[in-house]
Amino acid sequence: MDPETEILVIGGGAVGICSAHYLCELGCNVTVVEMGEICSGSSYGNAGLIVPSHSVPLAAPGVISKALKWMFNPDSPFYIKPRLNWDIISWLWKFRGACKARHVHQALPLIRDLSLNSVELFDELAVLDGIDFCYEKKGMLSVYKTQEGFEEGLEEARLLKDIGIEVDELKGEEVHGFEASVRPDVTGGVFYPQDAHLLPDRFVGELARHIEGKGVTILPSTEALGFETSDGKIERVHTTRGTFKVEQVVLSSGSWAPGIARELQIKLPIQPAKGYSVTFKRPSDGCPGRPVVLAESKVATTPMGDCLRFAGTLEMAGLDLSINQRRVKAILNAVPRYLTGVDPNELELLEIWRGLRPCTPDGLPFLGRAQRYKNLILAAGHAMIGISMSPITGKLVAQIATGTEPSFDISALRVERFN
Repeated sequence: MDPETEILVIGGGAVGICSAHYLCELGCNVTVVEMGEICSGSSYGNAGLIVPSHSVPLAAPGVISKALKWMFNPDSPFYIKPRLNWDIISWLWKFRGACKARHVHQALPLIRDLSLNSVELFDELAVLDGIDFCYEKKGMLSVYKTQEGFEEGLEEARLLKDIGIEVDELKGEEVHGFEASVRPDVTGGVFYPQDAHLLPDRFVGELARHIEGKGVTILPSTEALGFETSDGKIERVHTTRGTFKVEQVVLSSGSWAPGIARELQIKLPIQPAKGYSVTFKRPSDGCPGRPVVLAESKVATTPMGDCLRFAGTLEMAGLDLSINQRRVKAILNAVPRYLTGVDPNELELLEIWRGLRPCTPDGLPFLGRAQRYKNLILAAGHAMIGISMSPITGKLVAQIATGTEPSFDISALRVERFN
């Protein structure tokens, strides 16, 4: 007899585990399947930033011209591996269409509200019994080396300030006075006090253990292979560990969601964007006291417990998990241009990591029920803010699954918006 579960969550990263947590809180019987280990994808080695400051979507005016300068340079913050592939061509065309001021002004309030609500939910998760994921609310500092970069940063900061995000502008040596690890010769900085940070793999892992103790079944090394459907519903899900009879399905498998959705004849324009991080043992001297973003280089520096992590780059090369050492070196080479007293060559290396972040053409995730199937909920495409938005996404998934009115108007995140 096939095992039964009320709700099957496909994907064991931050979004899937948070969805399972809030579904469990509402009394649902939940099973999570993950093709690798729990938190083995992009939730594992990212910068660990919780960022209301990142309320401007990836698709914005000016991004195309900047991307064209970068896209064929393997050392740049943004790189597209040259290849003839209709999916990436189609995605880029849709991305171009979304890089408009109107889209930004429509998306800003929604991302702001979701992000600020997520911070409140992180506050609640951080005090659950037996959970410690190095959660700290110390804000985030963006540092600018050039006048041009600083002016762009101020323009974005003032846009965020207009919608209620707290912003402090710092000029010249004020930045070094505020954060001693920053070189005194930087041009300026912007501090976002509402931001926070955590150790992402510990967050997902400890929340997964917590919900297992509450009755959620978690099955790692379990891959979704196919589906049985009838009358607009998914009846069964075939996996490498057998077939599950289901009442509802949540698809939250990040960059792998389009391949799974294809089995259900649903097209998700999500492109995997490879990001890298390099983690060192935290130095006793010179370590930043809070996250510092090296703005022009698009590198995030995050102190995490007894670690110090540098993360960055956006590399569109398909489902390619190879490590490009040029990209890693570009991240590390940026550090001494902004920070003083932190030399990656003198730190104890713990890990070089890469992961695939799921990017949609308009910079907004897919969240909601699919029209084709009454019992399928999509929650994927969070790009670089998957960790940041995982609690609120999980809570909204639980509300949708149980027929509760969602806390926010998420019509802009509908699954079929590109059809």
